[in-house]
Amino acid sequence: MEKFSLERALSLESKYDDSLQTRPIGDWLAKFVLWFSVLFALYHYVTAGIGVPVDYWHMGAHMSGVIILIFISFPAFKRLKRNDEASTVTGMLSGVPFYDWMFMIVGVASSLYVGVTWYGVDLNFLGFSYSIPEQVLRMGVPLPVDVVFGTLLILVLLEAVRRTIGIVVPIIILFFIGYAVLGPYIPLQILKHPGLSWSLFVNNMYFPDLGIYGVTLWIVSTVVFHFVLFGVLAQRIGLGQFFVDLATVAAGRYTGGLAKVSVVSSALFGTISGSSIANTVSTGSLTIPNMKKSGYPGHFAGGVESAASAGGQITPPIMGAAAFVLAEFLEIPYSTVVIAAAVPAAMHYIGVMSIVHFKAKKLGLKGLSAEQIPQFIEVIKRGWMTAIPLIVLIYVLFSGYSPHMAAFWGITAVLIVGFINPSHRIGLGDLIAGASQGVKYALSVGAVCAAIGIVVGVVNATGLGFRLGFMVTNSALGMGESILPLFSLIPFADFTLNDITLFISLILIAVTCILMGAGLPTTALYVMLATVAQPALANLGIPPLASHLFVLYYGVISEITPPVCASAYAAAGIAGSNPFRTGLSAFSLGIGKLLVPMVFVYSPAMLIVLDDYFTWQEFLHTVITCGLGVFLLSASVAGYFLANMNGPSRALFGIAGIFLVAPTFSSTLYAAFFAAPVLVMQVLAYRRRAVPEPAE
Repeated sequence: MEKFSLERALSLESKYDDSLQTRPIGDWLAKFVLWFSVLFALYHYVTAGIGVPVDYWHMGAHMSGVIILIFISFPAFKRLKRNDEASTVTGMLSGVPFYDWMFMIVGVASSLYVGVTWYGVDLNFLGFSYSIPEQVLRMGVPLPVDVVFGTLLILVLLEAVRRTIGIVVPIIILFFIGYAVLGPYIPLQILKHPGLSWSLFVNNMYFPDLGIYGVTLWIVSTVVFHFVLFGVLAQRIGLGQFFVDLATVAAGRYTGGLAKVSVVSSALFGTISGSSIANTVSTGSLTIPNMKKSGYPGHFAGGVESAASAGGQITPPIMGAAAFVLAEFLEIPYSTVVIAAAVPAAMHYIGVMSIVHFKAKKLGLKGLSAEQIPQFIEVIKRGWMTAIPLIVLIYVLFSGYSPHMAAFWGITAVLIVGFINPSHRIGLGDLIAGASQGVKYALSVGAVCAAIGIVVGVVNATGLGFRLGFMVTNSALGMGESILPLFSLIPFADFTLNDITLFISLILIAVTCILMGAGLPTTALYVMLATVAQPALANLGIPPLASHLFVLYYGVISEITPPVCASAYAAAGIAGSNPFRTGLSAFSLGIGKLLVPMVFVYSPAMLIVLDDYFTWQEFLHTVITCGLGVFLLSASVAGYFLANMNGPSRALFGIAGIFLVAPTFSSTLYAAFFAAPVLVMQVLAYRRRAVPEPAE
């Protein structure tokens, strides 16, 4: 097998990830960006270890750095993103137009204004005096200058988000702004509210703890950035190759070995990666061409990689940094979130691995030969030191320290290992390049998470989340009343109106999460969905942890759901396959992730940590039936179990799998009823194929 190449992975990532495609700039400005990025990373590393400054200064400094780098690196229009051409636009300073410098100045001034005026300002200069009272006295009655700076910051953030991830999110935020200000004019009575004046709206969005300077920006500036930096640096000391080698040893020898290597290595990469695109191109640059060479169709090879890579967003310990935000929202220990997410993540990989296995059987693909698989002892000897930083990170996290302290010690361990590891030593140049790359990754998520604070502020100020929740349950109730007579025709089933209403509500919320999560970084999509969609689940009586994980899971499913499935499109580019077909393959491979949230809503015992719902009997029944259900659904998707399956057999297996996933005794009986005839036919077909033909 080929070796993992960090340079090739970074090249592919820059090619397929829009948030990494920047414009050409002059030499002196490029040097400024490099060293500013290094200092930006160093500031976060040092403050993680010694303690961050007071929140409004720290968040203001983080946002200022993000704004400076975005408006230097990202042009106003995509046609100017030409990395291979010198810019010819007039009115520029080293490739950056005058208006972008104005955006930077205004953005930085607005970001730091809160800190500068926190304790008030008294200016006396040449007979001119101006006074601003301390912030606590202006809360609720902002000064005109507060409104001006707050308005400017909102505009700058919307433009920064538009440049890095596109126009969709700014439109959503503008919709929420309109809802807050135009509340009395909303035509639907349930959504109507008194409305906020613009000054009061800016007050709520601009002053700390409410909107922009709320929990989202705090988590990004104290946790998310640090873990992104850790992941980038860990790859540079050889952790990526170690993961690929371990995956090859663990799965390479079995049927369809190269695809299983892709699944295992992507799962391992997911523990350090905050981006599914980064995960896809990192391992996919190696595994996708190898899968194609072994006989897998290009769209399937790309689908395997993107589906497995998207699992990193729900795989402990990092979960795209959403685990830390979730713990902060629910005020529970981080370790509780990790334990709760472990079994659902395993179900996702059971689904992907099963489909890969059945597809390989169908295509007649074998595992790797003994010569192609590295020796386990050699892999450990060569790479064990590269795993030390990850072990340190996890140990500190589970010891009860803050996430940014864990990141500090994880990064410190990376630096130590990088300098002393004889087989993969790094130098100052690697550190500088890694710091710069880590900052580049953090720009889009930094901007969008600051801007998403506006959505959080609007929902909290207007009660929109509970209003939407009431609308969802009312709509589901109306639908349930219409279809209840149909369910009464099913023998041995006792469906109540509440059961049907709950199920329809879950479907509506799941679809909403998939649509709203499209194209968003994991942290930002989770915050938005936890604010907008989760209250509807709370109204249905679902435990808070289950409801928060539910919206997170369906949000990240957008990564592999056409037509907006960035990681699948990146995989298609590597595979040279049709992007939409690759997206469909990825979606079908993610069947476990699609169904498991429904399971832990109906049976929260799967999450282990909810004492009011957990019993060993309930847990084992839920996990075993869910695992078997995902297994049968995987066979249905692949069209193979012990032998090829025709259309009716696939349909029956699929129905049986869905019934098994539902954690009730009656659904298990229905699953057996539908699966039994297919199993009999599969066994007979397998025996016929196994009996050798008589010699003539």
